[in-house]
Amino acid sequence: MPTIITHGLAAAALALYTPQPKTAKYLCLAAAFAMLPDADTIAFKFGIPYHHILGHRGITHSIVFAAILAFVAALIFAEDRPKKTFGNKNWWGVWLCFFVATVSHPLLDMLTNGGLGVALFAPFYNDRLFFGWRPVAVSPLGFDAFWQGRGLLVLKSEMWYIGLPALGLVVLFLIWKWRQNNYKSKLN
Repeated sequence: MPTIITHGLAAAALALYTPQPKTAKYLCLAAAFAMLPDADTIAFKFGIPYHHILGHRGITHSIVFAAILAFVAALIFAEDRPKKTFGNKNWWGVWLCFFVATVSHPLLDMLTNGGLGVALFAPFYNDRLFFGWRPVAVSPLGFDAFWQGRGLLVLKSEMWYIGLPALGLVVLFLIWKWRQNNYKSKLN
């Protein structure tokens, strides 16, 4: 898997392109939601094996999990929006933000060169999947394992294949906002 921080940074960059407010609150929440699927590592403490649907990269790395989590999050966090009605355009913008953030996690994990794959379509199809192109070095689980092993190699591959594209998304968004503001100021 990419490191937990990389998941958060990539999701925050993607969240800029969803129709929720572009506030620090929503960007930080998007980053946090991208980190949530790895809470499944607690399964190891309960003796649940990696390959089990409740194991690492199992159900919490599925599209269904991302959709349900985003639904609950939108019910909670869309309340401070105007027109609080479930299903309105504002509600769906918040849902989309959290869905994109959460589903980015398994998609990034599918780019890694290790592990058993991701149960992206669980619970309907429990096979573990990877993309055909897997350039990201898999991060060892645990803080000590990361720094005693291939930590720098992992960070290097993450910065190249995830960090730079995420930075590119942020720069493009800032250019777009600058041009939009520049255009509006010319109209006034």
